[in-house]
Amino acid sequence: MKTTLIKNALRVARMNTARDEIAGGDVLIEGNAIKAVAKGIKVKANRVIDARDCVVLPGFVNTHHHLYQTLTRNLPAVQDRKLFDWLIYLYEIWRHVTPEGVYVSAQVGLGELLLTGCTTSSDHFYLFPGGKSADLIDREISAARDIGMRFHACRGSMSRGKSKGGLPPDDVVQTEMEILKDCERLVRRYHDPKALAMTRVALAPCSPFSVTTELLKLSARMAKEWGVRLHTHLAETLDEEEFCVQLHKMRPLAYMESVGWLEGGRSWFAHCVHLNEAESRLMGKTRTGVAHCPSSNLRLGSGIAPVRMYLNHRVPVGLGVDGSASNDCSAMLAEVRQAMLVGRVKSGAASMPARDALWIATRGGAEVLGRDDIGELSPGKAADVAVFDLSGIDFAGSLSDPVAAVVFCGAGHKAKHVLVNGEPVVKDGRLVKVEEAALAAKANKLSREMLHQVSPCLRS
Repeated sequence: MKTTLIKNALRVARMNTARDEIAGGDVLIEGNAIKAVAKGIKVKANRVIDARDCVVLPGFVNTHHHLYQTLTRNLPAVQDRKLFDWLIYLYEIWRHVTPEGVYVSAQVGLGELLLTGCTTSSDHFYLFPGGKSADLIDREISAARDIGMRFHACRGSMSRGKSKGGLPPDDVVQTEMEILKDCERLVRRYHDPKALAMTRVALAPCSPFSVTTELLKLSARMAKEWGVRLHTHLAETLDEEEFCVQLHKMRPLAYMESVGWLEGGRSWFAHCVHLNEAESRLMGKTRTGVAHCPSSNLRLGSGIAPVRMYLNHRVPVGLGVDGSASNDCSAMLAEVRQAMLVGRVKSGAASMPARDALWIATRGGAEVLGRDDIGELSPGKAADVAVFDLSGIDFAGSLSDPVAAVVFCGAGHKAKHVLVNGEPVVKDGRLVKVEEAALAAKANKLSREMLHQVSPCLRS
């Protein structure tokens, strides 16, 4: 079995329950799992990575994304709009996404995540334009496998179009039966419940304002029957809260409880910006998770999630970069820093230490996705490792606390080396399995073509 030794690290931060850190530490990998974490491991390994001047961390876990949106970053018309107006404009562009666009955009977003230390990502894909290929989730899974990312595919859906009072155009929504039939196909074909699985599937109706109550109930029932998790957006904006109160006579969390989504600890919600303390206690009691997306919430002016309150009530909290049309990048380490900073604005300077932000990005994300085999450098855990070089000028003067320096300092937010499942996917700051310049050029071409479908003036 192939072995890899990461040696002589400035610091190894294990992110185990004791939060152990080892100065001058080594990490031994055997096959796709960690064999040992200690100082001075003596072994003849097939591959040796010198981590001198580096901090070694478990790979980060991204709990919320919309990868297809990498093709619609930074559009002038929606740079300054709030969520509902932003969505209404972009739906008219996204309805032209192609199967090739889904594959390429997924590789772009996943590649950016890998370069910034993320080794496991979920993706919430909910847009299925009429007449397009039915295998769009399959394209994402293929992209993740080809680039080397551990992947949780969230089969999203929209069943409430404009004609039923929803926001999306009618030609990108599906019927409940169409949705559940494809969900079952994907779960049976791709979902791997075993430890160290590279691919899992979740059921993920888009949001309370784009799906019917019946679909939410059916999804909860099927998730329980098939043994998979549930995911959706919730409490992202005050507009959403107003929508739920007017239509359902309930606040968003109460509505989700009424349709069975707070049973069994199998759900996680993206954003949760506008929940109160009583709702936070309920989330903790039911082990319902939160995907905290600070950059997106700031970008759209939605607010700042009360993460310290969630942690105090034992709510599982992970980190999400969210879609690249509302964050405009998929830089995971930058998101860790953002989470640290906005947490302090919300709850005080001492409320979000750097190590708590790192915990949310690793162990927290693992719990949100229902995994105990990732997010930690311990024997038997997945060999998903990120190595950050602190020898540059952007870290000068910061080495009194190398682990915190990874979050506080640094200009590029890129990892030097990243391994997923024991295999190198980033080496010396470059992707191993794809050619970055060619991928970017292809994505730009597809972006121009999709924008041109809406307006020729957007092509240039």
